Amino acid sequence: MLSGSVGRNLGLVLALVILIVIGAVTAPDTFPTVNTMLTILRQASIIGVISIGMTLVIIAGGIDLSVGSVMGLASVVATLAAIQDLADQMHWIVMVVMALLVGVAAGLINGIVIAYGKVVAFMATLAMLVAARGLAEILAERRTLQVGDRDFITFMNLDIIGVDMLIWIFAIVAALGWVLLNRTTFGRRTVAIGGNREAARLAGINVKRHLMWLYAISGLCAGIAGVMIVGRTTAGSSTNGTLYELDAIAAVVVGGTLLVGGRGTITGTVFGVLIFATLTNVFVQNNLNSSAQAVVKGVIIVVAVLLQQRFAKPTGRSS
Repeated sequence: MLSGSVGRNLGLVLALVILIVIGAVTAPDTFPTVNTMLTILRQASIIGVISIGMTLVIIAGGIDLSVGSVMGLASVVATLAAIQDLADQMHWIVMVVMALLVGVAAGLINGIVIAYGKVVAFMATLAMLVAARGLAEILAERRTLQVGDRDFITFMNLDIIGVDMLIWIFAIVAALGWVLLNRTTFGRRTVAIGGNREAARLAGINVKRHLMWLYAISGLCAGIAGVMIVGRTTAGSSTNGTLYELDAIAAVVVGGTLLVGGRGTITGTVFGVLIFATLTNVFVQNNLNSSAQAVVKGVIIVVAVLLQQRFAKPTGRSS
């Protein structure tokens, strides 16, 4: 049962419910409230958007270590004085477009180097991690860049039927990711490439081009996350997104996506993100040490990987 998608999702739901019960029991006055649930969703939203792009890359058998740095770079570029001046003359959407362009450009560079340059994904994206963070520091001159456009801040902090804009963005990106993976040829090709890259090539799939676009999508998600962090903090900084790539990978793995590729779900990733966000909130509500929280996260990740090895039985993979 656990090896099936329904069983995996039920296991994730059960884990999430257990965490919620623990929170309600240990902090009965503050945890079981609508505000707390919205806070958890708000905290999960930015990592969640990054994790959607990461899911697609990992399903295809890749990895993207650069998403956190690309997110930081996107937030810096969007808040540069020249970009904000242009936004004042035109519309704040200019800031959003620039952040998205930065994300897509970084993703395309990753994809080209990996697919056409035949560089291992781990090394290529590690190089982008370092380069993007360094470029962000240079552009920002190690300063925090404040946003002056109040219309942008107002929009990013809107409540629609009581739900924050950041949560809506996460929901939209997750829905689009689900449709892309489950209802399009692109998604089926992604799974096929992760299952057996050579077989996918022989079946007529342009594997190199497909990988390039997968990393571009991952970069786009990082750019969206950059816009979200600017909207939440009203500032761009080269430190934005630090270690977010690790949180995203952890959420994807806990959500049931195989690190070797060939299997994964957007739904599982969403549950993985929510599990870690809920865990963090439970620790905060009970004033527990953040170091202990890190240990618990590590244990959860190890257990998830062990369960993958025990129950996952991918077929059609070359030895």
